[in-house]
Amino acid sequence: MPLDSQHKIPNSIKSNVETALSFYPQLNSTPIEFKFKKNIKKSTMQAQPKFLSFFRSRKNRRYVILISETFKIADKEFSTRDIPDDIFIGWIGHELGHITDYQTRSNLNLIKFGLNYLFSESSIVEAERTADSFAVAHGMETYILKTKNFILNHADITQSYKDRIKKYYLSPEEIMELVQARNEKNSD
Repeated sequence: MPLDSQHKIPNSIKSNVETALSFYPQLNSTPIEFKFKKNIKKSTMQAQPKFLSFFRSRKNRRYVILISETFKIADKEFSTRDIPDDIFIGWIGHELGHITDYQTRSNLNLIKFGLNYLFSESSIVEAERTADSFAVAHGMETYILKTKNFILNHADITQSYKDRIKKYYLSPEEIMELVQARNEKNSD
């Protein structure tokens, strides 16, 4: 099934989104809308089931990935469309990791997961690390590492944002450990 039949992607990011989607062939028939939003609190992107999907079976859920139109580095605001391609692909790959995780959950479990994410810091850590893990399991480690390095090594990104990334997401070292474990498993 062609990607266009199930995915709504703005033309300005189509190529990068399709690159990220190519690592997740199991999402080819999953309806996902990629949508720009004025601003997303504390985030650059956010994956979630569409509200009415909660009344559908797991296999018939629809998802949306919200993409903030801008993000701040220090006191400067940048267009998300201007992020280097590999970094953008890594960010989308992480969000697709969330959708892959959501597909394993029943409707009730997904609602509970969402509430925990809102109110429990440990649930945020678990969710973000799981999304990173799915992205790495799907072979996206190069993009995920570039995204992490872009954030952690960018002189103008605020320390508070860097600290948030370090706290909630896999570190570059943990990503390499997952890659090594995956490679050892595949060589057996």
